[in-house]
Amino acid sequence: MRPTLAVVICLVTGLAVTQAQLRTDKLTIYFIDTEGGQSTLYIGPTGESLLVDTGNPGDRDLGRIMETLNAAGVRQIDHMWSTHHHGDHVGSLQALAGMVPIGRFYDHGAPHANDRIVSKVFLDAYDRLSRGKRKVVNPGDRIPMNGLDIVTVASANRFIRTNLRGGGRPNPACPDTPAKDETSYIDTDNGESAGFVLTYGRFRTINLGDLTWNGELDLMCPTNRIGTIDVYLTSHHGLDRSGSAALVHALQPRVAVMNNGTRKGGSPAAFRVLHESPGLEDLWQLHWSHNARLDNTPEIFVANVDDASIVAGVLTTPTAAGQRGGRGDGAAAASAAHTPAHSIRIEAASDGTFVVVNTRTGFRKTYRSRD
Repeated sequence: MRPTLAVVICLVTGLAVTQAQLRTDKLTIYFIDTEGGQSTLYIGPTGESLLVDTGNPGDRDLGRIMETLNAAGVRQIDHMWSTHHHGDHVGSLQALAGMVPIGRFYDHGAPHANDRIVSKVFLDAYDRLSRGKRKVVNPGDRIPMNGLDIVTVASANRFIRTNLRGGGRPNPACPDTPAKDETSYIDTDNGESAGFVLTYGRFRTINLGDLTWNGELDLMCPTNRIGTIDVYLTSHHGLDRSGSAALVHALQPRVAVMNNGTRKGGSPAAFRVLHESPGLEDLWQLHWSHNARLDNTPEIFVANVDDASIVAGVLTTPTAAGQRGGRGDGAAAASAAHTPAHSIRIEAASDGTFVVVNTRTGFRKTYRSRD
């Protein structure tokens, strides 16, 4: 039975261990189910915590974040990173800050001037909440977390121009990846997303928020300044507005994690780019996607799956609702709650070995360090 928020708050404030006791000499990542938003918790080898985004507003996502913090033994958020200011990424931030102490705030700065869905109410509240503890990040900035190297590679439609470890080679995917017409987008703050590359020893992962297709080209072309990574969190939930071959194929991830919902993200085009990516071993999904249909990864790699009758209906009905979805952002795009909700967890060692766990089934797979 899913605990109430009151019970979770009590557990977090009364029973959680201190941050020092969280020292494990490994990096742990929790991809929290916000049903097509984002909230990702990183706990470093010394127990320091970084939370990226807070999902949609309301008790559903707030409760899931609190449950994850409690399960991880986190009683304070040392670093709070907001990729951009849309409701599916910052929706629970204000409420969360009233429940858990937050040390530092990071974001890309003011929203894009043409964005038509950013909430002024949220911006005013965020300004009060983060005052004196906020850093607007620029490409090349580092986040001070013990044992980790976290480098900003994108922020406010500006991109890193120095080479990270393993970067600096021409990107062969660029000539075959044309730009898209993004002039009709009303949610232009996506392209401002603040993203980073996180390195723990020989393990590397990337989180770019909802960076759009053309921003990916600006980041990765003509030179791949990032190099290769181990784990790629899909840009923009697997929508076809992002996830270009110029990004994915150049990064050559061994594992991709898609933070899609049932009807948001998980586009066939995104799946195609991932499946064609050189060196990809597995794709893990937070949800079985109605949009992807038969392209979904095997069920053992999916954290949340609909009832068999719903899946059968999607697969056998050409006009299923899922085929019409997959676009849009913000809290309005959030789907009904799956209960219970399950996450994907990664445990990484400094030698580059990592384990991915599907918390729904307990299935875990180990990926040995690259040679």
